[in-house]
Amino acid sequence: MRVAVIENMPGTLHGQIGVALHEVAAKVDVYRPFQDGRLPNWGDHDALVSFGGAQNARDDDAHPYLADLAVLMRETALSGRATLGICLGSQVFARGLGADNLIGAAPEFGWCTIDLLEAARDDPLLGALPARFRSFQWHSDTFTLPQDAVHLARSDAAPAQAFRIGRAGYATQFHFEAHRGVVRQWCRDYPDTAEDMRAGWAQAHDQEEAAHAAAADDWGLHLARRWVALI
Repeated sequence: MRVAVIENMPGTLHGQIGVALHEVAAKVDVYRPFQDGRLPNWGDHDALVSFGGAQNARDDDAHPYLADLAVLMRETALSGRATLGICLGSQVFARGLGADNLIGAAPEFGWCTIDLLEAARDDPLLGALPARFRSFQWHSDTFTLPQDAVHLARSDAAPAQAFRIGRAGYATQFHFEAHRGVVRQWCRDYPDTAEDMRAGWAQAHDQEEAAHAAAADDWGLHLARRWVALI
């Protein structure tokens, strides 16, 4: 099993996705196009993952690779290969499928509540989750639902929280890969940004983690394993 992983910013952590890929001894090829513009060749991998980043999905002036990544994600998913976009990755995936990117329209931060929709009940990835669950969010942008996509989850701030396209093409606005260790590292690396997203977060973090992180970590690993099983 050979998987292409797209990192869109320095210090990207693979979290629960990395755990699940390690469990099946997957061969992981990491690409950092924000540094060199290099992306995988279509068809060279059994699956594709694109993680989050600080840029927006239409930031082509600073990151000209984004348009090509959007096309690559679309074509990989429509071929039937397992494809996953998380946060920025989901926004780029939606772009590739012809959706609108809504910049700055839907800020969410912290372990936020997400509601599954009826279509998720028998979905191969999300079907075993409870109707309402929490996962970590850190974003300001969102997107409209792509045409022909199956709408799987929503939140009050960002109605398009998750969709499926084709057999195994998935986008999640929420960071199910971000277990509590990942979140702690993010907050150490970007304390000012976290504070801008939610005033008082440095003081609230420990209490929020104690209340919500254990369940979010369990569901995140469950989702990661189910996605890897689709490869």
